[in-house]
Amino acid sequence: MEENNPKRNKQKSFTREELLNKDKNELVEKIIALEKCNLDLKNIIRKKGEKSDTKHGTKSPKNFDFTKCHYRRILLRILYFGWDYQGFVVQDDTNQTIEHHLFHALTKSCLIECREKSNYHRSGRTDKGVSAFGQVISITIRSKFPVDQQYTLTGLNEEIPYCKILNRLLPKDIRAVAWMPIPLDKPQYSARFDCTKRQYKYYFPRSTLDIEAMREACGRLLGSNDYRNMCKMDVGNNVTQYRRELVKAELIAVTDSDTEHPTSMYYLLIEGNAFLWHQIRCIMGVLLLIGQGKESPEIITELLNVEKNPRKPQYSMALNVPLNLFRCSFDLDGTWIQDRDELRMVITQLQNEWSLKTIQSTMIKDVINELEEQLSMTETEHSSGVRSNKDRVVAYTDCLLQGVKPKVYTPLMKRSTCSSLEDRIEHYAKRRKLKM
Repeated sequence: MEENNPKRNKQKSFTREELLNKDKNELVEKIIALEKCNLDLKNIIRKKGEKSDTKHGTKSPKNFDFTKCHYRRILLRILYFGWDYQGFVVQDDTNQTIEHHLFHALTKSCLIECREKSNYHRSGRTDKGVSAFGQVISITIRSKFPVDQQYTLTGLNEEIPYCKILNRLLPKDIRAVAWMPIPLDKPQYSARFDCTKRQYKYYFPRSTLDIEAMREACGRLLGSNDYRNMCKMDVGNNVTQYRRELVKAELIAVTDSDTEHPTSMYYLLIEGNAFLWHQIRCIMGVLLLIGQGKESPEIITELLNVEKNPRKPQYSMALNVPLNLFRCSFDLDGTWIQDRDELRMVITQLQNEWSLKTIQSTMIKDVINELEEQLSMTETEHSSGVRSNKDRVVAYTDCLLQGVKPKVYTPLMKRSTCSSLEDRIEHYAKRRKLKM
């Protein structure tokens, strides 16, 4: 029979091997073609962005002579809601970043000639979706007055209205709110390197969380610790030291009334000199597990004990949207200069935005109340008008933990672990991407 013919079977096997090799080659070719297509698309986006910048005046007008200008160095405080942005830092493949819009406004208004000549630094590098009320940048900017007049009362009160000018060019969810002159004897003062403290807030509803357990856990975070198990290790960018000091970690109710209701809002107030990549979101992710009763406050101590637990267990960090860089502190003696009329304008805009968001929130809450009423009434209870809570749904914080929700919870210390810091250092050193 044909099935038992050795020559025929050998021929069939050889043919399948050829087909497999052919499929592999075609797959490799398709991958290469897709990568080339992806690169071409990025270049198109970048070129369109450059054309758009030129069209909309990102490059300073050619007839503006910056050599005849006076300059001063300042700190500039800006607020932004980062929910619709790809992060603060400018990126090659998108214009939807805070820095892109900021430098578009700075150059179009001729406050600076270009970024490269502005001696620019930022206090915080907020990620995609993260907001800020207290982001601060240091920058050398055009001034109306020569240096010897810049620090007089006239030189401060009658200076170029930096915030007003920028806010006419920035998107409505990015606002410049104040500026501070940097003293002449500190020409290299940096918003990044000279920031003494950074304070973040992470907002969340109470839901069914055990707030007291979370507060106990916060107390274990304080002090100088190695947070490699509570951040995303960035060894590829030469970050090999993960010791940071937290001076404050508190859970605070937004209002003092009815703090036990599931929709009562709280925030984690956390403060330190500097933070690691995704450190606060990892901390908040663990705190949410503690609040849900899935972990005890002692898990914080376990994670901070890197000698006993050198490998980070795999867990989901908290959502980016509720995080806000709320305040950056500096050791300068100067005061923030604010335009009262411009500040009123910003407050008006934010009040209007608050009204629209609150109307949407109230509408959703009204629908929730109606659906809860329907869910809580059984056929028997409906006739007697008795309300039951046995089927009540309280899931206000479920969306704050990213990743797939498992049906059976696995404790953190029993989960699979990531590579250790030493393994990562060795890996990047072999690839010559780490400076030893």
